[in-house]
Amino acid sequence: MARRAIREYDAKRLLAKYLPNHLEGFSYPGEVALVTPETNWDALVDENPWLAKEKLVVKPDELFSKRGKLGLLGLNLSLDEVKAWIDEHMGKDQTIGDLTDKLTHFLVEPFVPHEEEDEMFLALRTEREADVVYFSLQGGIEIEEQWETVTQIQVPILSDISEVDVADALTDFEGKERVVLLIRALHKFFCDLAFTYLEINPFVFVDNQVVPLDFVAKLDDTAAFECGHKWGDIEFPVAFGTHLSAEEEYIRSLDQKTGASLKLNVVNPQGRVWTLVAGGGASIVYADTISDLGFGSEMANYGEYSGNPTREETYEYTKTILDLMTREPDPEGKPKYLLIGGGIANFTNVAKTFEGIIQALEEYKEELIENKVRIYVRRGGPHYKEGLQMMRDLGERLGVPIEVYGPETHMTRIVPMALGGKS
Repeated sequence: MARRAIREYDAKRLLAKYLPNHLEGFSYPGEVALVTPETNWDALVDENPWLAKEKLVVKPDELFSKRGKLGLLGLNLSLDEVKAWIDEHMGKDQTIGDLTDKLTHFLVEPFVPHEEEDEMFLALRTEREADVVYFSLQGGIEIEEQWETVTQIQVPILSDISEVDVADALTDFEGKERVVLLIRALHKFFCDLAFTYLEINPFVFVDNQVVPLDFVAKLDDTAAFECGHKWGDIEFPVAFGTHLSAEEEYIRSLDQKTGASLKLNVVNPQGRVWTLVAGGGASIVYADTISDLGFGSEMANYGEYSGNPTREETYEYTKTILDLMTREPDPEGKPKYLLIGGGIANFTNVAKTFEGIIQALEEYKEELIENKVRIYVRRGGPHYKEGLQMMRDLGERLGVPIEVYGPETHMTRIVPMALGGKS
């Protein structure tokens, strides 16, 4: 499971479209608009005529919270005032804690008059053994300080919320029946669209409508094959303050186009220890082992390729890493290390992925020799024997030291073999 945050705009768009499938009696109209540097205001108003008719709310949609406390919330504004507010903030640097980034995306929606005491808090989270529902009558930005007011309701994995007595878990209060209906419907919506986290805080009921005033959500992006047609043209933006290199952005673009998983974070471009690891869990273990051996400062990258990527995808991923790795030899003439590792695959065709890796290694033969690269391989899974033999054959013709091991060798044993560890 990969928990990927989405914009509030997309979360509210999905809620408006799919909540009615699970809820009767009240609804959410989902009048939301997203403004970016490329937005054409005339076209946006034509598509959303309510923008010119209602009082509005505007705020950044950049995956950070507490926008009201930061003075980044425009309330009860006309369309012209919203335009002026966005012009004032668009492209400007904003510092959140230790992070600074430019504001580029803004959410606009109708202003909903309501009493503060009517605000409530509702969230759902996927955990190992259950989905957990969190509810409080005390909604708003101070919910963390009022956590003792939050009721938690467990929905065991493989169970349906209809099997849980939601009403009995809540104290009695005016409007409880509507809240129970909303919790049941929201959990079904949560499961149907493969959310891993969802928080509407605060939300209010206005007549026959539920209004999420703030919405935070994360999806399981590995469920795209099942839910992608429901999500539509959805974006998984990088976290606020994150600035991707060209190579990281390229791998991210590949990842968004495939059902496999391709991730790359460049930690230290001058590092001597590079990894090409299959599997998210394995990548963590390899990174920990490199650090445990005293080479954390030499670890160059962190990432994974998994989910049975094609030969071409694996080739592009490997080529990107090799290009980074071989741009400059170590200034002290020390060797560099490429650890091609992973656990024992369930369904990834090891031989096919190795074909892509080998193609990239052959193209970078001269650069690998110049950088004194030493390669260590450990892999298991479908067609692993064929893949390992291909790697051994490569070692005979590449002119680069390659040591090859299969599942009989512990997954991370190649790390101390390569690095030896520091005393």
